[in-house]
Amino acid sequence: MKSALSPEIREVVEATHYRPSISVIMPFEPKMSGKAELAQQLKFAVDKVDREIRKNYQDDLAGLVMQKLKKIVKNLNYNTFKKSIAIYVSPVFEKVLYLDIPMEEKIMVDGSFEIRDLLYAKKELHNYLVLVLSGKWSKVYLGDYSTFVKVKSNVPDHIAAFENDIPERVTNFSDPAYRKEVMLEKFLRHTDDGLKFLVQAYSLPVFIMGTKRILGHFKALTKNEKNIIGYIHGNYEEATETELGDALRPYINDWKKVKMEVLHHQLEKAADAGKLATGMKDVWKQASRRRGRLLVVEKNFMYAAEKGGSDDVIYTLSEPYNKFSYIKDAVDDVIEKILEQGGDVEFVEEDMLKDYGRIALIQYY
Repeated sequence: MKSALSPEIREVVEATHYRPSISVIMPFEPKMSGKAELAQQLKFAVDKVDREIRKNYQDDLAGLVMQKLKKIVKNLNYNTFKKSIAIYVSPVFEKVLYLDIPMEEKIMVDGSFEIRDLLYAKKELHNYLVLVLSGKWSKVYLGDYSTFVKVKSNVPDHIAAFENDIPERVTNFSDPAYRKEVMLEKFLRHTDDGLKFLVQAYSLPVFIMGTKRILGHFKALTKNEKNIIGYIHGNYEEATETELGDALRPYINDWKKVKMEVLHHQLEKAADAGKLATGMKDVWKQASRRRGRLLVVEKNFMYAAEKGGSDDVIYTLSEPYNKFSYIKDAVDDVIEKILEQGGDVEFVEEDMLKDYGRIALIQYY
């Protein structure tokens, strides 16, 4: 589930924070809309920023930032084939991004840049592993939405490799069916060991394909259950890669469900290891201590807060509050902390994390 930030977005994330920071995100398709129409929409946006910034900041500081914003707007590239723009300006930083993704208009004047919307729109990579089992062999594929690439495990992929590795008491046993079952179990255990190695290497969800009988055996002995998203029953011994893809497509099309199962498994694993922070205050504390590997947060969750006596402590905002310790949205600040530290962020739908206080942080371990 790991996704890299583009160098341009990372530049914004890592920019020095200095108030006021302005974020202007809006549709921008010069090839679809006339230049005059876009220029008018931009003027409205600039005027809105001007009104907001002068309400809360001194004239000299507000004037400096507005001058930089107007210069950027004046020099925008109207020959682009992109769909949106994101403009970031502060007294010490300025950046404009031309985006391939359509965006709704959003204007923010705050102490940090608005990154959340760009992360919402990051490309969702449908990557996964597929283990195809028969009674005689196994195959592993690295898949995405449309292709398969066969990958090599570090264990034998055919049951014949274990013919001479049967205990003496079984070798002399008169029941061939029993001997066959022992070989099958040994083969499946080694296959599961190989799958564990691939899961550690790729960190991807896994689908298992095979007959109901074979999958029943495998399910009873696997140690990779927390990485297995689904078992797909069928006889795939003669299946082509195209046919395997067709069988998988209904599962891949519901990628949100796949993604949530993967995240829940990761959260449970981190909790078992004592490496999971939940709720805004605990997440803030661990993120401030640079322990965050993966932040999982509900899309629309926001949290107004006040800074405490140290950098790793915040309190729920209460009236009256000190404007110098006020945090408009601690969630956005935590998102930037995690990204700056080289971690990742995943958004989920509302109520998906109700048992975790709407936000959870998997720490390094």
